[in-house]
Amino acid sequence: MAGAIILLFCYYAAGVVITVLLSVLLAYFLDPAVELLERMRLPRTLGALLMVLVLIAVVFGAGYAIWLRAADFADNWPHYSGVLKQAARAVDSRIERLEGRVSEISETPAPPRVAPVVAQGPGIVHTLLLRGANSLYALFLEATFVPFLVFFMLAAKREVWHGTLQLFPLSRRTQVKETLEDLREVLRSYLAGMTVVTLVVIAVSSLFFWMMGLDYPLLAGIVSGIFNMVPYLGAVLAWVPPMVIGLAKWRTVAPFFLIAGVLTTFHLLAINLLAPELVGRRVRLNAVAITIALLFWGWVWGAMGLVLAIPITATLRVICDHTESWKPIGRWLSA
Repeated sequence: MAGAIILLFCYYAAGVVITVLLSVLLAYFLDPAVELLERMRLPRTLGALLMVLVLIAVVFGAGYAIWLRAADFADNWPHYSGVLKQAARAVDSRIERLEGRVSEISETPAPPRVAPVVAQGPGIVHTLLLRGANSLYALFLEATFVPFLVFFMLAAKREVWHGTLQLFPLSRRTQVKETLEDLREVLRSYLAGMTVVTLVVIAVSSLFFWMMGLDYPLLAGIVSGIFNMVPYLGAVLAWVPPMVIGLAKWRTVAPFFLIAGVLTTFHLLAINLLAPELVGRRVRLNAVAITIALLFWGWVWGAMGLVLAIPITATLRVICDHTESWKPIGRWLSA
């Protein structure tokens, strides 16, 4: 019952929970840099403020660069949308011809195609507006509160650490301390390693698209590289951006098969060779656990669920490893 209540809270308070989890992950990621500045005799509060400002500058700089390329692509979208509509009409005409041949072979004629009726009404409009408002609210909540939470977590790290230990009885504080230390190492290794892997995949993908002569190679490389870091599902999601852009350039299927094969190879090499070397074996999650986590948290939180699925599952595995009654679950997750 407690687990069900927690899951319901995560579902209905998604904006709050995602904001807190993102803040915790970013605080773990930036903490080594703050500790380095502290060893250089810079006060921890100033070091935390400096790293948060650097994080904001990097995010805004990268976002502005992507926005410029996306705006250029949006200006040329009528050309791409016309190509997509033409391709959709070609597929639809082939389906109609295939249905006509099937109806000629069968004894009874095929029933006429009836265009689907799309229900329109204030209910659908209201639902779309409500979902859009919820998404904008969640985005505003994350963009507004995450920098402040990260700063407070970094600046008051020792107080938060000591206060967390005080929540548990004295006999269990050593166990809780070991759990938190193990969790810190796991999340740091995962975040730092996957950041490097993502940057490498983005660079290699952009270079590959540029060599193929694809329009907007950097934009396609960034989107494909980010998609490619989603385990298993990312190997297919990464195909979409370059293939959509390539429809306006290529009229044969060979380049599309080449894109699918090369991006799948990048995905397999990054996940199976590069990521284990950089992330290490500390995450220790099997393929079944990762797939179930992606499906579940993707259903609960959408795209953010795919981003947070592995850190959440790795956290659960660490807790299980340090809790006697839950150790069988930890062994299953890492089997």
